[in-house]
Amino acid sequence: MELFEKTLETKEIFDGRVIHVTVDKIELENGNQSTREVVGHPGGVCIAPLDENNCLYFVRQFRYPYKEVVLELPAGKLEKGSNPLENGKRELKEEVGAIGKGYVSLGQLYPSPGYCAEIIHLYFCRIDSVGDTCPDEDEFLKIEKIHIDKAVEMVLNNQIPDSKTQVAVLKTAMLLEKGVF
Repeated sequence: MELFEKTLETKEIFDGRVIHVTVDKIELENGNQSTREVVGHPGGVCIAPLDENNCLYFVRQFRYPYKEVVLELPAGKLEKGSNPLENGKRELKEEVGAIGKGYVSLGQLYPSPGYCAEIIHLYFCRIDSVGDTCPDEDEFLKIEKIHIDKAVEMVLNNQIPDSKTQVAVLKTAMLLEKGVF
């Protein structure tokens, strides 16, 4: 069993600033045909920045699709052809004014593999210094420092529903507990 689906035809539905939507006709492993709706996305990056007191730096921001303020680790959309780590460093500086050191990859996250091609790159770093923020002109953020133990508790109590933040917090806590960081 190969578990592979062959693309036969792609129909473009929408090409926006952030997403690209297609409907693909595909051939299944057994020879039958079906369709797949795909949201293309350039990908993202998320940074788990930890200070000397084991506090993570978070941002609260209004997320329009949910019509609510969401607590997240610093993150952002990748620019086409860019390096995820360099994008993450830029987002950390822009959103919380921090410069990190000792960056370590926490892997990649597929937020919704049933229909979306987005891949989010996760990183951990220690905070080296904190200065002024410089968010994008359409970005309004509130910075919060939360101890790693409290952040884990918040994830487990569903007080942090954002998937990339959940994964990065839990991986950071586990690796910190094992003495990796």
